[in-house]
Amino acid sequence: MTGSRVVALGHYQPAKVITNEDLAAMVDTNDEWIRSRVGIKTRRMAGPDEPVDELAFQAAGKALASAGLTPDDIDLVLVATSTAIDRSPNMAARVAAKLGMGGNPAVMDINVVCSGFTHALATADHAIRAGSATRALVIGADKMTEITDWSDRTTCVLTGDGAGAAVVEACEEPGIGPVLWGSVPEMGHAVRIEGSPPVFAQEGQSVYRWATTQLPPLARKACERAGITPEDLAGVVLHQANLRIIEPLAAKIGAVNAVVARDVVDSGNTSAGSIPMALSKLVERGEIPSGAPVLLFGFGGNLSYAGQVIHCP
Repeated sequence: MTGSRVVALGHYQPAKVITNEDLAAMVDTNDEWIRSRVGIKTRRMAGPDEPVDELAFQAAGKALASAGLTPDDIDLVLVATSTAIDRSPNMAARVAAKLGMGGNPAVMDINVVCSGFTHALATADHAIRAGSATRALVIGADKMTEITDWSDRTTCVLTGDGAGAAVVEACEEPGIGPVLWGSVPEMGHAVRIEGSPPVFAQEGQSVYRWATTQLPPLARKACERAGITPEDLAGVVLHQANLRIIEPLAAKIGAVNAVVARDVVDSGNTSAGSIPMALSKLVERGEIPSGAPVLLFGFGGNLSYAGQVIHCP
């Protein structure tokens, strides 16, 4: 095989909805302040019985069902997350166990925070191209509300919980383009999950300036590596960080004919879960045709980024 492709998607969100009015009862904020600064209306919060691996498991099950596959058809499980409190068993192993996988899959967690899913997708693509795997389950899942400082109105208005999953398999014609990835290590302090217990914090203005000025040429380069122009894109799915970042970044990329994912409005910032969840919803609603080119571009923690163009399943 000469490449890999995404054949199915799935997503999962907890039932509990947190509105801007709910947050206004907790901190000094209001609906207008939140919408004008981050564009978020609601977000979901997982309960104590919904740890990260449960979110990932639910999304994974839906992706497998959509692909018409069984858990034993998978030989590689990758979970992108930065909110796994336990070190071992890792989230990938726990998801494999919950799914009842009997095929001895390789199981790995990938922690690149908000760009975790696109890093994991590239890793699965590379493994399949190298012959180390034939079919992978790639999941982005985070329980951001568990690491949120609910007294900090600059961050608590952002976070939500959720997961998205993709089934990736070998194919003759590559359906996942070359990844463009990197980081700005000296600015890693701009987005942090530190301490015991860990708490999410960020330097919002630094992240905003970096994302809206430095990332557009990198996203265009990811398109170039896939052999297309931004005008060719049918969809753009950026990390759902903040609507004030997504909209100018999408405009500067030049994807004038693309559907731009804006799931952040209803789901908040779900970190590694945001891209696969937003993409799964677009596909579920039929907003992007099967086979059409879609740019996925993750960015954030570590000031890391990763993007690739895929063919929509």
